[in-house]
Amino acid sequence: GRGFAFRRKQKVERQYRKLLKKGRKVHSQQDNQFTDTYPEHLKHLYLAEEEMLKKRRRAPSDSVLSEEKLNKAVEYGYVCLVIVRIWGTCTFSHRSVTTEGKFKKKTSNQKAKEEYEKIKAERARKREEAEKRKQQREAAQRLYKQKKMEAYKILSKKTKRGQPNLNLQMEFLLQKIQQNT
Repeated sequence: GRGFAFRRKQKVERQYRKLLKKGRKVHSQQDNQFTDTYPEHLKHLYLAEEEMLKKRRRAPSDSVLSEEKLNKAVEYGYVCLVIVRIWGTCTFSHRSVTTEGKFKKKTSNQKAKEEYEKIKAERARKREEAEKRKQQREAAQRLYKQKKMEAYKILSKKTKRGQPNLNLQMEFLLQKIQQNT
């Protein structure tokens, strides 16, 4: 009949329906947050997160408990004190509700930050390489100018009468030949 257990069952069913209603309201509010316009450079990240949230809502393991499960729980004498839904399935127990599978996935913001850090590190590495190449080039140019200047000083020497000093030029050519061999 309509004794103590029946009233308890009715009370739990009412609480469960109330939670279902609240859940629907929350979902409709969450849907509204994705109707804004997104910045172009981040649009793909927001849309990917929106798809992921929609899939998670549709997942059977994430769905709320059915009427049949509720009836069985009441028949067996279990009273679900609190129905909790946190990324896992809700199960009935004597005292508390256990949740399964609480694993963390990266949000779009975290992914974007990681991407930014990678790009930043890559740019810094390229900048350092360019700086090294520039310094090497400058050192090579200094060395080249120094050798050129020494050669010019030797080859431009003149005698007292203003004639080119052929002895110095021959010595310079001899040194050059010896360096090459």
